[in-house]
Amino acid sequence: MNAENQRLEEANTGKKDWRHYGSYLSERQWGTVREDYSAGGDAWNYTNFNMARSYAYRWGEEGLAGFCDTQQLLCLSIALWNGQDPFLKEQLFGLSGPQGNHGEDVKELYYFLDATPSHSYQKLLYKYPQAAFPYEELVKENGARTRQQPEYELLDTGIFNESRYYDVFVEMAKADADDLLFQYTIVNRGPEATTLHVLPQLWFRNTWTWGYDDYRPSLKALSNTSVQVSRRELGELTWYLNDPAELLFCDNHTNVERIDGHPSGEQFYKDGINGYVVDKKQGTVNPARTGTKAAAHYTITLQPGEIRQVRLRLGPAGLTAPFADFEKILAQRQHEADEFYAELQQEITEADARLVQRQAYAGMLWSKQFYDYDVPRWLAGDPALPPPPPERLNGRNAEWKSLTNYDIISMPDTWEYPWYAAWDLAFHCLPLVQLDPEFAKSQLRLLCHDWYMHPNGQLPAYEWHFSDVNPPVHAWATFRVFKIDQKQRGDAGDVAFLETVFHRLLLNFTWWVNRKDRDGHNIFEGGFLGLDNIGVFDRSAPLPFGGTLEQADGTAWVAMFALNMMRIALELSQTNPVYQDLACKFFEHFLYIAEAMTNVGNTALDLWDDEDEFYYDALNKPDGGGHELLKVRSMVGLIPLFAVEVLDEDVLMGAPIFLARMNWLLTNRPGLADLVSHWQEPGKGARRLLSLLRGHRMKRLLFRMLDPNEFLSDHGIRSLSRVYLDNPYVYKADGTAFVVNYQPAESQSDMFGGNSNWRGPVWFPVNFLIVESLQRFYHYYGDDFKVECPTNSGNYVTILDVADELAQRLNRLFLRDEKTGRRACFGTRDIFQNDPNFRDYVLFNEYFNGDTGEGLGASHQTGWTGLVAKLLLPHYTIESHYENRK
Repeated sequence: MNAENQRLEEANTGKKDWRHYGSYLSERQWGTVREDYSAGGDAWNYTNFNMARSYAYRWGEEGLAGFCDTQQLLCLSIALWNGQDPFLKEQLFGLSGPQGNHGEDVKELYYFLDATPSHSYQKLLYKYPQAAFPYEELVKENGARTRQQPEYELLDTGIFNESRYYDVFVEMAKADADDLLFQYTIVNRGPEATTLHVLPQLWFRNTWTWGYDDYRPSLKALSNTSVQVSRRELGELTWYLNDPAELLFCDNHTNVERIDGHPSGEQFYKDGINGYVVDKKQGTVNPARTGTKAAAHYTITLQPGEIRQVRLRLGPAGLTAPFADFEKILAQRQHEADEFYAELQQEITEADARLVQRQAYAGMLWSKQFYDYDVPRWLAGDPALPPPPPERLNGRNAEWKSLTNYDIISMPDTWEYPWYAAWDLAFHCLPLVQLDPEFAKSQLRLLCHDWYMHPNGQLPAYEWHFSDVNPPVHAWATFRVFKIDQKQRGDAGDVAFLETVFHRLLLNFTWWVNRKDRDGHNIFEGGFLGLDNIGVFDRSAPLPFGGTLEQADGTAWVAMFALNMMRIALELSQTNPVYQDLACKFFEHFLYIAEAMTNVGNTALDLWDDEDEFYYDALNKPDGGGHELLKVRSMVGLIPLFAVEVLDEDVLMGAPIFLARMNWLLTNRPGLADLVSHWQEPGKGARRLLSLLRGHRMKRLLFRMLDPNEFLSDHGIRSLSRVYLDNPYVYKADGTAFVVNYQPAESQSDMFGGNSNWRGPVWFPVNFLIVESLQRFYHYYGDDFKVECPTNSGNYVTILDVADELAQRLNRLFLRDEKTGRRACFGTRDIFQNDPNFRDYVLFNEYFNGDTGEGLGASHQTGWTGLVAKLLLPHYTIESHYENRK
């Protein structure tokens, strides 16, 4: 067992809490829903970037390259000042949703380079311009651009010309669980000598202002190289400085004079250090050198190419030589991180693939965030503050009075999405289980707890609207994580985990059936389903002219959910036969959904179009006006591929009650029997395929999907067919034309604020599910079943070959091209492609241009795009984990 796995073992058994400190501090707290106490739910403006340096938050903290404990009681980060900016660089800058021409967007350059799951070692790079940061230019230019124009990025301002910037490398290593070493390495990349102010910061989250507990912790200078850190929950700690610095102190209190223009009884506000360093105001920091926020102020002059380091340590009080072993410990933790990943990556031979995978993992681990949101308290307000406006009692998330979150959660992103999202989190757990199985399992359990799940069984979707509906992938992720963990453990697996989540998901499945199949047709509405603007209409809102949508993807997701629950029940039945009855329930439920979707015209709700040979949403018109297929070829029509399960003979023989019930149904319900394929092969025995797609329909769907003129791009499967580039789909109703056209890059639609786009780009999570679904189909059909790939190429291959081809195309988004050395995700940016100080720092964007592969959307949404870490494994197939065999 390597050193990192030993630390995880100690943490899991309670011997030592190695996870107590980590990079749990988000990059943005302003503009979040939980900090919004406005009457109309205007989160972006109630707290904004301009307020951030002066505003003491209620529910969490933010910082640049920050760390904190699991309750975010004590926070550490770095602040910088180049002598030109109007204020310290303490927070990453970005545009709010209304400011950006394509929605919110961080306007900074930073990279997650390394991390271990116990946070024993972490590394980040931040690139800080030497000239004044172009805050106003970025806001003004993006505000002037239309949705048809690209975003105006930091590089577009010319601020990095002639390499006039600093590389600031942030490293943290743990000497012990509560003994942290910090090294800040600053490099002057520019052509001239420059001066940089470096201010490592330490502060307490404000827990004393709200009227519950007036206990106030303290920071106090002991010397020019040490600060006493006193908080009753953490014990006595000391912040040690390797080199003497000017120690500056203030308090983590809102500067109400700056924010509201009103005087306050406080004197040394949260922005006091900024006032002292930037504005040269002597009275903004406490001369007694005590407070609840502190900074060590270093002024460093660097020659071109010069490298300087600042070292600090947060550890037990009374260390006599805190830096004597600093280099040794840091080097040891770096070596142990290399050792951990060398073992994990032993099958990956290509150095570039190892680099990409390791940075993907790093982003996943850096994006674990502390999240505190108590909806009842948020609605009612705090005793020491004025009550919130009464409108909020009927506003956003008011129906989630049971939701009380206070945990470390895997987030999609530390700036643009510093809150969890249900289906994002499920995808995160696939890479995370490779690193830290216990954490991955804890995340899947989390959303099923009473204080997350709504009493009616709904899982909270995301902070902006918990009642929105994300695709039900939780059961899929749970079983995948269970099987991967089972293989890594080499035993029967964590059955208690599987059983716990299964029982909670029974409630969630019932919610789907009761709430999203109102007419009882086994055809589901779903609603939003995470695909933002993919449809003709906003699927999260009532239709503009009445009626309802019967959704091909909503129905397919529930069919997939039913199969996932069936398979979990069969797994649990190996040790408790009573679960066979539940497996029967979900088997039958799947059959009724499959019957509805594969119907050949016997009802008015058939979602398969025989002419186009594709699945579409159906519009049920108001007042009994009949139904009409909305014939937009999009990812919606490919999602039926995901509802697939293969039952091998050993599984069936181990569940005789289930097998008997299945055989009775197949004998006595011939219409349903046609939905389940049965195959005999000597040496393999009976094997059954459960799918929404029989052989013909699957081939026809793949014919569309693998057509380069439709869905198949060089870098994966597009979310919308490219046929709509020159011939948009137009639906007319009540004198209004609703248009859907192919948009391979940013959204040109106002739907969902234009922040993401499902009308052409490549999205990683659904592509990943396509790959795994094809692998499952291959497990049933084998080598004899072949399809043309690409369509009209004359090249016929197995379904597994198709899955492998798609996986390689997705990998090529990030890997250097063997001939050109360029990474598709970097697009046409020469500095990204060729500059040695950029070209090997990879960003894992939210989605990718459907034609070029350039990264788009949130630049650091490592969450689900981090699934590439799985696809980079050679010979990766779902079977290698799913059925516990190579």
